Amino acid sequence: MAAQVYDSEHVLFRDMVRVFVARQVLPKIEEWERAGIIDRSFYLDAGAQGLLGFGVEEKYGGPGVEDFRFNAIVGEEFSRALVASAGLGLTLQNDIVLPYLLGLATDEQKARWLPGTVCGQTVLAVAMTEPGTGSDLAAIRTRAVRDGDWYVVNGAKTFISSGQHADLVITAVRTADDPHRGLSLLVIERGMPGFERGRNLEKIGLHAQDTSELSFTDLRVPVANLLGEENAGFYALVRNLPQERLSIAVSGLAAAEGVLAQTLIYVKERTAFGQPIGSFQHNKFVLAELATEVDVARTFVLDCLVEHLHGELTAARAAKAKYWATELQCSVADRCLQLHGGYGYMREYPVSRAFVDGRIQKIYGGTNEIMKEIIGRDLGL
Repeated sequence: MAAQVYDSEHVLFRDMVRVFVARQVLPKIEEWERAGIIDRSFYLDAGAQGLLGFGVEEKYGGPGVEDFRFNAIVGEEFSRALVASAGLGLTLQNDIVLPYLLGLATDEQKARWLPGTVCGQTVLAVAMTEPGTGSDLAAIRTRAVRDGDWYVVNGAKTFISSGQHADLVITAVRTADDPHRGLSLLVIERGMPGFERGRNLEKIGLHAQDTSELSFTDLRVPVANLLGEENAGFYALVRNLPQERLSIAVSGLAAAEGVLAQTLIYVKERTAFGQPIGSFQHNKFVLAELATEVDVARTFVLDCLVEHLHGELTAARAAKAKYWATELQCSVADRCLQLHGGYGYMREYPVSRAFVDGRIQKIYGGTNEIMKEIIGRDLGL
């Protein structure tokens, strides 16, 4: 089915992304993992290679290509190579944050912000989660009070991906007391007085991807940085969630494919009792099950991708894809690690990184429990 979804232009682009990952990421990933953050130059390299800002119009420096298949290929190839902590920075920029600017920004705002996102000079982040607020957007407490041509912002955000590198942070703030009709989106920029970044949080996985706490103390943000209409932020956030969840599903499935491929190589080379461990019936059956589950999931995710290209992907279908692909990702990584035995627990083997990196996939973008709630409501329950 993949051949029916991707054409020759996408195949060439995929080859280019694979070369980029092999040359610019794989040799550096362990250094970045140890440092707890990716080199800033990575974004510039990605921009120079044309991996950022596909939908940005030519007048703002982009290619002006509205084709999510290019986004998907970037997510797939980084995840399949088991370097998700590097790929997340790009998928966050392309799939999750940039759509807010493309869909809501004025021409003046686009001229200010988009050229830097395409070349990699400007790193984007979105700040929704707060210390006491996870999946419940209506409970956001960070407040912005209008003061003439400014908003005065006070509050805090946590678990913000790209929080250390981010130059522009699209921030959900409360501008009225109504739970849903009282949220707005403000673009907070690096260097604004009152905007502070906390520590780079230590995680069990995705070590090279910077995740931070952010705080705002009497931060004055110009009204010119309001994204979209005041008090309409909740609906903007919800509208972009299906694409975000599809992006997570795409990368999750590719990670499962990547760890399975590496495990097949391992079980053919590793011997026990005088024969490759992959030839034992139990191990053979485990791998047969995983290969089948991955193939079935691939068909469904590609079907969702086609729906999204046609503007037909529903919130429930996106939730199904996100839930199923990430559960499968974690299951495949766990069972493949088991096939590696003690070596699978060693950091020098990529399967160990795949195991810990994948766990967050069932949490962000809305927990899988929230996905089931969305699916259940779609069933009329």
